[in-house]
Amino acid sequence: MNKKPLAVTLMSAAAFGMMLGTSCKKENGNVVNERSVLAGKPPKTDSTITGVITSNLFLSNTKNYLLSGLVYVANSATLTIEHGTWIGGIKSTGTGPGGGLIITRGSKIIADGLLANGTNDPIVFSSNEANPVSGDWSGVVLLGQAPTNHAAAVRIEGIPDNEPADATYGGPANNNSSDNSGILRYVRIEYAGYELSTDNELNGLTLGGVGNGTILDYIEVYKSKDDAFEFFGGTVNASHLVAIDALDDMFDTDNGYSGTISYALGVSDPNRADKSQSNGFESDNNAAGGYVTPYTHPTYNNITIIGQPTAAAASITNGQPSGNGKYGRAAHLRRNAEFAINNSIFLGFNYGITQDTTLPGGVPGVPNTLSKYWSGISTLTTNYVHAYINAYDKEGNSNHFAITPLGTTNKAYVSTNPNASILLSAPFAATRVIGNYIPQSLSPAKNAGAFPTGNTTWANGWTIL
Repeated sequence: MNKKPLAVTLMSAAAFGMMLGTSCKKENGNVVNERSVLAGKPPKTDSTITGVITSNLFLSNTKNYLLSGLVYVANSATLTIEHGTWIGGIKSTGTGPGGGLIITRGSKIIADGLLANGTNDPIVFSSNEANPVSGDWSGVVLLGQAPTNHAAAVRIEGIPDNEPADATYGGPANNNSSDNSGILRYVRIEYAGYELSTDNELNGLTLGGVGNGTILDYIEVYKSKDDAFEFFGGTVNASHLVAIDALDDMFDTDNGYSGTISYALGVSDPNRADKSQSNGFESDNNAAGGYVTPYTHPTYNNITIIGQPTAAAASITNGQPSGNGKYGRAAHLRRNAEFAINNSIFLGFNYGITQDTTLPGGVPGVPNTLSKYWSGISTLTTNYVHAYINAYDKEGNSNHFAITPLGTTNKAYVSTNPNASILLSAPFAATRVIGNYIPQSLSPAKNAGAFPTGNTTWANGWTIL
């Protein structure tokens, strides 16, 4: 890998892709070499970025940008990306990760797309392949200085050894809940994810110790190879999230994450399932599961999670791409995690909201995930849950048992038709549009879920579904 502070190559347009000439100039201290646009690319010059960015950098929407290998923003630098900019990760040709963007602790990204006055101009991170597929490149990583429940700083998952910049988060020195890693707004991340080793992966958007001074709003992750969104600790709040066709989980929270996720939609891939089981939510305190604080305690408000249209589809054990992929639960809450789930809709999984009763590596007497719910530490309020087997479920040692949720506001539906009672518009339609996931007028959930009744516009223009 090129370990210079920044290497940038720019490509200028030329008729029929012919090289018209080569010139060099200086731009913010970086060498710029011009060449022709690649065939089939948008009619903009292309710029390749590698290595470590150690001073402020502005990316203009007059160019496309290519990420070669893992690109780090470090040394308290700020990377500013103009609305309408396209950034493509170059696929790896070896055993290492493809292109990816990592914002290290103390640095920032300002990626503020546009959806105003009828103008749809998001920032798009995608694969540079002509025929992109899930996992072509490594995705976007934000690392902050907010609390986690790690005893020491640890390297974020999915990063190889001997990288040229610090990719750690967490530890006792990082206790700034209001830490600010910048802005991601009206941003789409497509075809990302990289598996360094089993259970050691980068996602579409990976967040480690990110603080609540950071703005995460209107973000879609499309066809990620692992999770769409994963929150490793931190306190950041996020809203208007869309997770489409993630291979593994749609929303994953662990290591002491305590922010709020509001107005989010997750739709399961009908053609792929992960070997670790594909879930809507997955939430852990940490891998050990025991008495480690701060506890993971996310708040989920107005979420819609869509699984599979039939029990047979939800029950496969030989799903692609691994040949042993399977679907799991609409929400898997485990390993001593805490939670608050409000005004949300789940349908199309064998098991809806599942809480674990086992506590691997735990301390005797420490409450498990389910007992924290029974004691009121965790809460479920006004949720509409369909499942093919158990809508509300407890799980221990791979055994499942139906439970009745506390109070009267949570509704359970167990049937072969996942939409018979919740009555979304068309949640399993082959042609996906935002309106498919809105409760119909007679739906008991018409005031719950990611999309308030009649709101068909908030994700239009920047999502691709």
